[in-house]
Amino acid sequence: MDQRTPAAEAQREKAEHSRAEAEVERVSAESLRTAAEQLRVQAEEYRRASEDARRAAEEARRAAEDARHATIDAVAATADALSATLEQMKFLEEARRTMSELSKIKPGDIN
Repeated sequence: MDQRTPAAEAQREKAEHSRAEAEVERVSAESLRTAAEQLRVQAEEYRRASEDARRAAEEARRAAEDARHATIDAVAATADALSATLEQMKFLEEARRTMSELSKIKPGDIN
């Protein structure tokens, strides 16, 4: 024969209900811990991606700076070449004038 009293049965049911609630809370806490770990891993991946992007931007900045210096050097070299060509053209023009003046002089002319 069952000797449980109604008060003992109620207390047993209350304890069983509390255990069930505790299990639900434990499962919920485990789920939250798993989600938090996933977020931590994702945040670390984002941090790494951000660092990689920062490095790439720095390399691009250096490459742009190098290209700017190369452009300046090319412009300076072009200016030097144009200056040398202009001097050569002046010399050739002066030589042409001299030859033109000399061709006007006849062999017996003395100035």
